[in-house]
Order: sequence, then structure tokens, then C-alpha cells
Amino acid sequence: MEDKNYEGVISPAQVHENMTNASINKANMPLKKLIILGFMAGLCIALGAEASSCAMHSIKSVGVARMAAGIVFPVGLIALVLAGGELFTGNCMMLMGVAGKRIKIIGLLRNWIIVYITNLLGGVFIAYIVSQTGQWNYTDGLLGAMTIKIALGKVTLSPMTAICSGIMCNIFVCLAVLMASSSKSLAGKILAIIVPISAFVISGFEHCVANMYYIPAGIMASKNSDYAAKASEAYGITANQLEKLNIGSFFYDNLLFVTIGNIIGGGIVIGLLYYFAFIQGTEKKNTDKKTKDK
Repeated sequence: MEDKNYEGVISPAQVHENMTNASINKANMPLKKLIILGFMAGLCIALGAEASSCAMHSIKSVGVARMAAGIVFPVGLIALVLAGGELFTGNCMMLMGVAGKRIKIIGLLRNWIIVYITNLLGGVFIAYIVSQTGQWNYTDGLLGAMTIKIALGKVTLSPMTAICSGIMCNIFVCLAVLMASSSKSLAGKILAIIVPISAFVISGFEHCVANMYYIPAGIMASKNSDYAAKASEAYGITANQLEKLNIGSFFYDNLLFVTIGNIIGGGIVIGLLYYFAFIQGTEKKNTDKKTKDK
């Protein structure tokens, strides 16, 4: 593959080639390892989500609150990238491997289904643990009330809003993964993650794996009468509105449409467009070069 000399980083062409090849390992990863790494990825993203909620919960200015959340939330993806994990939203870029005929659709679907389910388990696990820590009592229960508010806001999005917000979110997330992959230094990887992830959080876009923490946490908080009362006092949330916050609305009114958007944003807008820009056509050139060298 033709490449420019990039000082201190891996070139975009090589980054996308590496990502395309990585889909082979992801599609063929042993089941036990895939389950563990999927669970750990959901756990890591949930850790960033709960910490960002804690950071912003008592800030009245929406802009400042989102800025605080944006500063803290990236810790989840940083931990995932550096410690290891299989994240559904990042794995949407495995479509590059399908387009390049490195993997088959069945391998893609195997990875996506297992990773999606285990990401969910990791997010719900952290939501439950946090619910038992007493953290939601902060500021006289305001954190518990805000946890309800966040979840309710997510399950009441229109389908088109959820899809488009999911598209925007995963453009940022997959760019963060690609940018981190391009850096040869630890500091470079961390900075490459922080900037786009902070931008998506500040913008308020929808990430299906983060929502696997936010919405279950909100459902759990809504079952506490003190938090429900505080949500009514602080945000005017009524009992009728709380009835909309349930397992059915979690999956159908949010996850379904946000996931579709995440696949479009990460798999098509980032994965396939970069594949066509950098990878398509290079396979034949590389094959011809190897044949000539022999």
C-alpha cells in the first residue's frame, strides 16, 4: 500500500488497513474471550457514564454541566482501549472487513450479537452496583432524580431523533477509535480519545452502550420513592411520565433506534466510506506486487 511518511503517527491509509484486518480476529475470536471482553467494555463505558452524571448533577447551566460530563465521560473509552474490550459501537467498523472480503457476514453478526448482549450485561451490572452504593443520595437525592430525568429523556425521543443522534454519536466514537489507533504514544492515544468523545457528550448524542447504563439506572432510581419525589420537585416529572420508564421503552423506544443510528454512523459513514477511500483497489495492487516480487 502506498503510504506517506508520517512523523510520530501511523498514516490514515495504514490505520484503515489495520482496522480492516482487525475484523478477522474479531470475527474469529473464541467465544469465552469475546464474552469477557464484551462484558468488560460495557462495564468500562458504564463507569464513564456514572462518573459523568455525578460530575454534572448539581450544575444548573446546561452548557457547563455538559462540559463537566464531557471531561469525565472519556475515561470509559480510554480504559477500554488501553486495557482491552469489545465494544459494539466500535465494532460497527467491522463492515470494512466485510466490504474487503476479509470476513463473512455470519462472522460479523456473531461478533455483533455476542458483544451487544455482553455490553448490555456490563452496563446493567454497573447500574445495579451503583444503585447499592448510596451515590444517588448526593445533594439530597438530586443525583438520583437526575438519573431518572436522563433515562426518561432517552426513552421519549422520537425514532428519527434517536436514529440521527445515534449516527452523530458513532461518527465521533469511531473517529476516536481510529485516531487513537494512529498514535504511537500513550499520551497521544488518550488525547485522541478525549477530544471527539467529549464533543459527542457535550453535544448530547446517543450511544447505545452508554444507554445500557443510563436507562437501567434510571429505571432502578425511579423505583425509589425518595428519588421519584425529588424528580418531581426538581424537574416536574409526574407519576404518569415515570410509567413510560420501563424495560419495554428501554429496548423499543431507545435502544432499537439508537443502535440503528450507531450502525449507520460507525459502520457506513466512517467504516465503509474510509474503506472506499483507502482500501478498495489496494488488494489487487498488493497481490500483483507480491507476484512480481516472486
